[in-house]
Amino acid sequence: MKNLISTPSRLILALAAAGALGAAGTGAGFIGLHEAHAASAPAAVAAPAAALPAGTSGLPGFAQITAENGPAVVNISVSGTRHTGWAQEGGAGVPGDPFFEFFRQFGMPQGVVPRDVPVRGEGSGFIVSPDGIVLTNAHVVKDADEVTVKLTDRREFRAKVLGADAQTDVAVLKIDAHELPTVHLGSSRALSVGDWVLAIGSPFGFENSVTAGVVSAKRRSLPDDSAVPFIQTDVAINPGNSGGPLLNGRGEVVGINSQIYTRSGGYQGVSFAIPIEVAERVKAQILDHGKVSHARLGVTVQEVNQTLADSFDLDKPRGALVADVQKGGPADRAGLQSGDVILSVDGQPIVASGDLPALIGQARPGDKAHMEVWRHGSSRELVATLGNASDKKASEVAENVTAGHGRLGLELRELQPQEKRQAGVDNGLLIEQASGPAARAGVQSGDVLLAVNGLPARDVAQVRAAVAKAGKSLALLVERDGQRIFVPVRLG
Repeated sequence: MKNLISTPSRLILALAAAGALGAAGTGAGFIGLHEAHAASAPAAVAAPAAALPAGTSGLPGFAQITAENGPAVVNISVSGTRHTGWAQEGGAGVPGDPFFEFFRQFGMPQGVVPRDVPVRGEGSGFIVSPDGIVLTNAHVVKDADEVTVKLTDRREFRAKVLGADAQTDVAVLKIDAHELPTVHLGSSRALSVGDWVLAIGSPFGFENSVTAGVVSAKRRSLPDDSAVPFIQTDVAINPGNSGGPLLNGRGEVVGINSQIYTRSGGYQGVSFAIPIEVAERVKAQILDHGKVSHARLGVTVQEVNQTLADSFDLDKPRGALVADVQKGGPADRAGLQSGDVILSVDGQPIVASGDLPALIGQARPGDKAHMEVWRHGSSRELVATLGNASDKKASEVAENVTAGHGRLGLELRELQPQEKRQAGVDNGLLIEQASGPAARAGVQSGDVLLAVNGLPARDVAQVRAAVAKAGKSLALLVERDGQRIFVPVRLG
């Protein structure tokens, strides 16, 4: 389920880790800076008081909050390898060509070999149990070969990634240690706009740095398919802060710092944190089942502006307008129709269309979603039994397309309306998986198949018909990252 929300091109949802494997280095530009580390032994954390003492200025007791929670905030360093380019055998570089990286997928020139280089990155995390369970962002540990957790007392541990959920950007780590200090967990629901909040993390590698600000908004939806009702703050968050805790004025963790809105790549006053309730649900599923399941309603929605509100006789622009209903999905079975406006789910109002996936994302497959729906000038109640977002319906994914006595090796599904707009195409099929001859030719999952031997790929039946007529080879027109190319596929 995705939203049709206009995405400003200037919006860079900077993954505020020093890069989730090296998107940004630490220490660059600092000359003659000498590090001074003060060792501190881990100590048992006292139970949170009802209200921490305020300073003379009336602000929360930031010093006490930091003293109590700081020892449980950790620095996370990751290492791995990343393909960064290609080189001639013997070390000579390949002459620059803007399409070289794309073309090399479909047959490299003789003498050209891949080049993988080691990469490193840093982020933050926090300990939630004395036996070594650590929460952080999924993007901090993405593609990492090795994860190291460093405590404030300078001890270092090799961490195991128990699980990571890209949709919520939450990861759970385990280190082999006991009697560790832990943070106090609170509730983001008790936050109000304007409340003071504090972040502890490792921006640019400066461990246990503290920044403070206020809550700017709650339940903020972002155009990144994360389905998280983000807490927006003006707390300074920079590369390396990702995965660190956001604490309220009582010293309780209410969120995980995750993203920033920026034009420069650095902090510009708008930061986003994942509510701790979301992180706790992910942690529980990973610890219990080793994976995370997300609910699916099966609709494509778009924003309701004033013109649409007037057209549908709504009192004001609100709700999520249903643009498309997946056939046979939970919404379809519940009676939801294209043109309906979903006004609330389980009593929670849908102010903007992005509120819907955030609410559905907090449910589990099999849960009942009670929806207030606006249809033909009046409201009605519908109840949907939510499906599993990881389930692929037969109508969405085709079986492997065959070719003669062999197999082409493509699993295809039709593009959703918003996917067509994003790809800038009127027709085409999304390649869910590539194997066999197609994969050997360089076709990848995520590519868009536009044509087979010059015939448009409007649906799976047309592709099967075109492949059935093929001889020993065929040409697939695919699009990837805005670039189109014919890929010759030799059939086995």
